[in-house]
Amino acid sequence: MRNRVRELRIEKGLTQAQLGDELGVSRNTINSIEKGRYTPSLPLAIAVARYFGAIVEEVFDDHG
Repeated sequence: MRNRVRELRIEKGLTQAQLGDELGVSRNTINSIEKGRYTPSLPLAIAVARYFGAIVEEVFDDHG
């Protein structure tokens, strides 16, 4: 699954660890999401989108 998490995180000036802390997950989880190796649960995907002031479809693309 392609996503814009890395792009959005960098725009906010956050490290993977900082974003993980904000969302209650590990840096490794953020890294895996960014690299497309891990598809987040729906609650986590919603939390990520809300954190960035977006909707899930703006952050995650399952057609890629």
